[in-house]
Amino acid sequence: MKGTRHTDSNPIRIFSLTPSRWADLEKLFGPRGACAGCWCMYWRLAHSDFKKKMGAANKRAFKKIVAAGETPGLVAYSGREPGGWCAVAPRETYARLQNSRTLAPVDDHPVWSVVCFFVVRGSRRRGVTVALLRAAVEFARKRGAKMVEGYPIAPKTKPMPDAFAWTGLEGAFLKAGFKEVARRSATRPIMRFSISRAV
Repeated sequence: MKGTRHTDSNPIRIFSLTPSRWADLEKLFGPRGACAGCWCMYWRLAHSDFKKKMGAANKRAFKKIVAAGETPGLVAYSGREPGGWCAVAPRETYARLQNSRTLAPVDDHPVWSVVCFFVVRGSRRRGVTVALLRAAVEFARKRGAKMVEGYPIAPKTKPMPDAFAWTGLEGAFLKAGFKEVARRSATRPIMRFSISRAV
């Protein structure tokens, strides 16, 4: 899937992560695997497994997921360069969500979850996260989803450093049309986009 939004002189273009785009994801994530060797496996693994596999093992595991034909998220481009990433999949894909008290299910409705973002420094504060969120909703809708859920950070006072906002910020979710449905922690709302109501 793809979407377009203009920012500065370059449009933001968004595509599903497929094997043909793996090299672009490698370039985007860099040698540190986006964040300390995560390679977007944090939500997919139990804490102990994730710690054991940080770095190369996480990279191999994530590449295997992509090579097998699963589409675990979306890559945003600014011009020809990869500038951002968003992970989106059915909630049950993410093992760590199943054991979280703060982010426990709100109800028994099936949902897709947007669990993380990575935007390179040169593409930040240009609407990339909002564009990725909107594209994630459309991506999930085309696969039968009726509801998309996210778990952003809601800073209490001063702005939060980008490195700590990898689940997204509340403001971006609001701009993309998400609504808060639960808050079990002062800084961690659960937000949803109801596709059935939007169409």
